[in-house]
Amino acid sequence: MYAITGVTGHTGSVVAETLLAQNKQVRVIVRDAAKGAAWKARGADVAVAALDDADALTRTFTGTEGAYVLLPPNPTSTDPIGDNEKLGRTIAKAVRASGVPHVVLLSSTGAQHKDGTGPIRALHTAERELAATGAGVTAVRAAYFQENWGASLGTLGTGTLYSFLPTELSFPQVSTIDIGRTAAAALVEGAARGETRIIELSGPRDASGDDVARVLTKLVGKPITIERAPLDGVVPTFTSFGLSQQMAELYREMYEGIISGRVAWQGGKARAVRGSVDIEETLAKLIK
Repeated sequence: MYAITGVTGHTGSVVAETLLAQNKQVRVIVRDAAKGAAWKARGADVAVAALDDADALTRTFTGTEGAYVLLPPNPTSTDPIGDNEKLGRTIAKAVRASGVPHVVLLSSTGAQHKDGTGPIRALHTAERELAATGAGVTAVRAAYFQENWGASLGTLGTGTLYSFLPTELSFPQVSTIDIGRTAAAALVEGAARGETRIIELSGPRDASGDDVARVLTKLVGKPITIERAPLDGVVPTFTSFGLSQQMAELYREMYEGIISGRVAWQGGKARAVRGSVDIEETLAKLIK
């Protein structure tokens, strides 16, 4: 049996769906039992636990072959790194206490660095906390989510979108569908106790803002351009959406890291994997 967190979100749901389709035993972890009803109807075991409750997580992980874990974003936190590092330590405590032999963590490109990567910093710590438990660990370091472009589509009707990244900058991007499928495959593959594996996951092709504009032009049937917005606009823009000042500043740091090349692949012994969902497929769904 595999324990899956985040099933009410994009990646965890795909992990659970993929494993159930393979007739694997799945235990979905939800905060509210009502949110597990649909999964129970599909044959999954449902466990109620919060990610910040080490005792409850320990019970849900106990007796499983592997667990999929993540650090959900908390956009209004005034200490987002501290909060997520604490959450990572709680998950690690449950992993150690339960004896689950293998954990797959949704991590990120750039997680090999302890600073200069914005919100990714907490994943750097989480990878090391999990490795210290003695369990096998697979860190799926995912590229920039293709779905992030959805936040820019509010101005699609004007023919102009805005991005804080240089429009000509081509960089790895991946669908949450490919993340879920890759994590499911990693769970089934397993890892020896004490072993840490790194998967560097991107989509079938890298893409720039200009590439996205060309795809959108094709999809909507009229010219679409993407203009670069100044980095000084990151914090006021994100706080206007309801994010805390601290979280907005982390996103600015992340954009700076992408531009400078710090938020990038580690390479070396890491396994490079490309998914199958093209950015055109993702954008088509986003504009429906």
